[in-house]
Amino acid sequence: MDDAPGGVFGALADPNRRRLLDALASREDANVTELAAGLPVTRQAVAKHLATLRDAGLVEGERRGRETRYRLRAQPLAEAMSWMARVGAEWDDRLAALRGHLEGGGEGSPTRPGGQ
Repeated sequence: MDDAPGGVFGALADPNRRRLLDALASREDANVTELAAGLPVTRQAVAKHLATLRDAGLVEGERRGRETRYRLRAQPLAEAMSWMARVGAEWDDRLAALRGHLEGGGEGSPTRPGGQ
């Protein structure tokens, strides 16, 4: 079973990786040094975070001369959001059914022990 949303959510779990995505969303592309300038972590840590984001499909890197330029890939985020919407809709339906059952209070409603 493909767990693409799981990889995305795992990558998004770290606040520094979310900051990297924010930084990449506001520009066409950036290298590790440019991205590290805006974070309270080392350049090496940024490179590791970018590797995690790349593994999750959230960024892609393109080698240009001696540097790699990274850019955001929105498709995995869209897929994760679609999954959340689908699961959320299922829960909305379940909660609406429960609410209807509880508000109906009549037939089929659970009773307390002792017939109360």
